[in-house]
Amino acid sequence: MSIITLTSDIGLQDYLVGAIKGQLWQYCPECTVMDISHHISPFNLPQATYICKSAFTYYPPGTFHCVLINLFDRKSDFVLLAHHNGQYIACADNGLLTMIAGGMPTAVVKLYLDKAAPKNTFTILKRFADAAKALASGKSLTDLGALTQDFHVKNNLQPLTGQDYIEGQIIHIDSFENVVVNITRQQFEAQRKHRKFRIFFRRDEVIHQISETYADVAEGQKLALFNAAGYLEIAINKGNAAGLFGLRSFHRDQLLQHTGFQQLSYYQTVRIIFE
Repeated sequence: MSIITLTSDIGLQDYLVGAIKGQLWQYCPECTVMDISHHISPFNLPQATYICKSAFTYYPPGTFHCVLINLFDRKSDFVLLAHHNGQYIACADNGLLTMIAGGMPTAVVKLYLDKAAPKNTFTILKRFADAAKALASGKSLTDLGALTQDFHVKNNLQPLTGQDYIEGQIIHIDSFENVVVNITRQQFEAQRKHRKFRIFFRRDEVIHQISETYADVAEGQKLALFNAAGYLEIAINKGNAAGLFGLRSFHRDQLLQHTGFQQLSYYQTVRIIFE
C-alpha cells in the first residue's frame, strides 16, 4: 500500500497524533505512515504551504498526503482530495490546497462527510483513510467523486517587487532559529539582473553576499543563503538569528488590531536593494 503522510498544527503535547496514527493503522493496516510536521503554527497557511511543498516533492508518485491543518476554518459537509504532480493531497476546504499546488490542482473531488457523525478530527481522518484505501485497491480519483473546481481558493504570499528591490515576508523559523523568507532563488535572480545587492532585515543589519553554507562565515557571524528548498534564509553560524535580531514569522496575534502608537518589537520582512 502507498505511503500516507501526516502534517498538522496539532503539536505533540497530547494524545492526538498517536491516536491519529492508531486510527490509520486500523483502517489501513498495510500502510506506511510518515510524519512531516505537527508543529505548524495555528492559522499560519504560508508556513504550512512552505513545509508541505518542500517535503511533498521528495515523495514517490501515489503518496497520500493528509494535511490536518485549520480543519474547521469553515463549516462544511465535505473535505477535498486532489491529484497533483502524481501525488494525492487531502485537506479541508480552507484555501490551503491551491496554495500548496501553486494554483489550481490537476484534479479535485469532494469527499462528503457522514452527516450522522460528529465533525471532528477523527471523522475527517476516517474519510481520508477510506479514500486512501480505495485508491490503493485500484480505484481512480473519479470513482470517489465528481471532478470539481467549486472550492475555496487562496493564493500564495508573494514578495513585493519594484525596479530596484524585492521585499519578502518571514514564513518560517526552524528549530535552530534560522529565518526562512518567501523569496526563492529564481525570484531573486530574476529581479537582480546581475546587479550588486544589499539584504536588509533590520534598519541596522545588512548582508552583502549570498553564502553557500553556514561555514562560509566565521562562527557567530550573520549570513544569507538559499536553503535546500530554494528559499532565502537568514542565519547566524552556530547562533540564533531570530532571537538575536528580533525576527518573527506570522503569528495569530496579528489577527488582532493594533491601535494608537503601539510599536511592534519584532521584524517580519526582509528587503533586498539592487544597485
